[in-house]
Amino acid sequence: MKKVAPITIPLIKQAHRQRAEEIEERLEEFREVWRSGTDLRLWEEMVYCFFTGGCSAKMGLKSVEAVRTQLLDGSRESLTEALVGVHRYPRARAGYVVASREFLREHCGLRLRKKLESFSNPLERRDWLVKEKRIKGLGYKEASHYLRNIGFRGYAILDKHVLRCMHELGLIEAPKPPITRMRYLSVESTLKDFADQLKIDFDEMDLVLWSMRTGEILK
Repeated sequence: MKKVAPITIPLIKQAHRQRAEEIEERLEEFREVWRSGTDLRLWEEMVYCFFTGGCSAKMGLKSVEAVRTQLLDGSRESLTEALVGVHRYPRARAGYVVASREFLREHCGLRLRKKLESFSNPLERRDWLVKEKRIKGLGYKEASHYLRNIGFRGYAILDKHVLRCMHELGLIEAPKPPITRMRYLSVESTLKDFADQLKIDFDEMDLVLWSMRTGEILK
């Protein structure tokens, strides 16, 4: 197994300088999703986050490719069939898609842009995604992931890579995922303060730490 170098502040600053252009390009791609993306695109990005929860970004990307033509009308059975051999949990994740789609059709006609724009408070926007029981598979990490990927700013994606970095830096006591709202907000605030301290944009900091552990800047 390849030995991973300890995370240090000088290494973070170096990685930020080296990857600045790539990181900004990725963030601009996310912003463009919100500027020009249709409601179908916003729904696709939500489905991607259903697929990445507890799995990898690459598995999420492959899974979306496998079901893209069925996002609006695929049954649980047909979605499951398409995900077999692609996703670790084909039937469960197909269920997330169908249940969430049914709710969003009833609730807002799948007009996700209008719904997300209706929140003036960014925390309330994320809270709705997490607390609405009929939207499946979005805890605070994946709800933050979704909002970041469609162009919203100021949300931390506290996945295992970022949490391990924070732990190594002494910012948190343990790299345990924060499962409650209060704990998530606390760790998120700690990361924001750290980014401010290093004078690195908060949204960029998230991608810097993630890339230092994975070697990539995905979505």
